[in-house]
Amino acid sequence: MNKEYIENKDIKGENFTEKEFLKAEYENCSFTDCIFANTDLSEITFSECEFRNCDLSMANLRSTSFRDVRFKNCKLLGLRFDECENFLRSFNFENCIVNFSSFYGLKLKGLKFKGCKLEQVDFAETDLKNSSFKNCDLSGANFGNTNLENSDLQSAINFSIDPEANRIRNAKFSVQNITGLLDKYHIIIK
Repeated sequence: MNKEYIENKDIKGENFTEKEFLKAEYENCSFTDCIFANTDLSEITFSECEFRNCDLSMANLRSTSFRDVRFKNCKLLGLRFDECENFLRSFNFENCIVNFSSFYGLKLKGLKFKGCKLEQVDFAETDLKNSSFKNCDLSGANFGNTNLENSDLQSAINFSIDPEANRIRNAKFSVQNITGLLDKYHIIIK
């Protein structure tokens, strides 16, 4: 069965918890002030789309394709990005709440987070080479066997990254947040 193709559409103020979201391929579409919480977005393709002020918390992302997708001012709690389609996957996040989500084992080189809350996010086994975490809160985020080479964490806060269990060569940190690399030693820095 062929999916419907939807292009250049602006969708505003829709609540997809009350009505079904059409399984289709969306290209160059924008979604503004929409609610997708607990919505089944599985097997849908989003190409060059933007989500603004949307709530996608706990949406089903099994085999969902995100190709050059931007999330701005969105609530993205508990999302399993690790269940998304791998082919040409790319997305960026600005001023979003992404808490309790999983990027486990993904290849996401050059991923950009700006002004995001990333509390309790699972980045274990993830390739984040050349990524940026500008002004992000990483409280309780899980980094284990994560590739952070050449990544920028200079303005990130509240992270705990074990340099011996992650690849951090040429990653950028600031003097103010360097303590996040020493947590495992249980030392007091004043």
